[in-house]
Amino acid sequence: MSGRRVVVTGIGGELGSRVGALLEEQTWIGEIVGIDANPPRRRLRRTVVHVVEPHEHDAIAQRIVDANPHVIIHLGVWEPDARLSSHDAQMYTQAFAHAVFEAALRVPALESVVLRSGIEVYGKNGHSPLVPNEHQSLEPQSLFGHMLLGLEHKVSELAIARGTTATLLRLAPVVGPHVPSPLGRMLRLPAVPFNPIGSARFSVIEDGDAAQAFVSATQHQPHGAVNVVAEGSISIAQAAAVGHRLAIPTIGPGWWAAKSLAKIAGAPVPEHVVELLSHGRLASNESMVHMLNLQPQHTTKQVLTRLYEWPSVIRIQPSRKVA
Repeated sequence: MSGRRVVVTGIGGELGSRVGALLEEQTWIGEIVGIDANPPRRRLRRTVVHVVEPHEHDAIAQRIVDANPHVIIHLGVWEPDARLSSHDAQMYTQAFAHAVFEAALRVPALESVVLRSGIEVYGKNGHSPLVPNEHQSLEPQSLFGHMLLGLEHKVSELAIARGTTATLLRLAPVVGPHVPSPLGRMLRLPAVPFNPIGSARFSVIEDGDAAQAFVSATQHQPHGAVNVVAEGSISIAQAAAVGHRLAIPTIGPGWWAAKSLAKIAGAPVPEHVVELLSHGRLASNESMVHMLNLQPQHTTKQVLTRLYEWPSVIRIQPSRKVA
């Protein structure tokens, strides 16, 4: 098991750089190669990082083939309205994936692919008492959900073609101090819209716990989908109360107004976040323990409590010099 070679795509993001840092601590990991359009957001001591644009297909593919990894961790997924617009996020994600999966077909040593997916692939929770597990039918109704499901299909096809394992990590919304989260931005606004009909609830995952899930998947190489979700759930109104925000009941055309105001306030709201705010988003995490040997260290409420403890930008007027 020692000396495993790993390629991490999307290593420039907050989650990717955390995964890279954790991999460097593992004695069974040998060479680590990172690929992204941006350099990592933390110092990595023994990872070789290649800064390549997503559209540079041949350059990405060649670096993966040259690395000849045993495991590819594909984190090169752009969430709509996190750092890029919905259109650009979809375009970058598709271009990066095309290069990565085509190269994976030519990697002799490849044993496993670990994909960053999300529980958005399940679609709306609605008001059903059932919490989706990995065997639930997949019915995404948002752009992000369809993007993730398309990646899952590509990884599954790759696994069949190469006879490798494919681990699909379906993450709950990832929230952390430096994570560009559309949901996190929305919840930190002074007022948060929610659906007053029913009691839609949601769960999240802390970015450190999410990063640990990728390291565990790299080590254990389980085949199939695994929901990576923190313990517990919370309603939008309860989440707003934790942060001393105003919860605004919103229905029908009110969502258009809420989205417009949030965008003006610097927190664009993509459709998968509107879906969460109006219908909730839950998923069972029972498979995490036996497939990844992992238990999240932070509950949903703890993650959101920390969200509201992060300092905001404080504008200080320059003091006037006394002559």
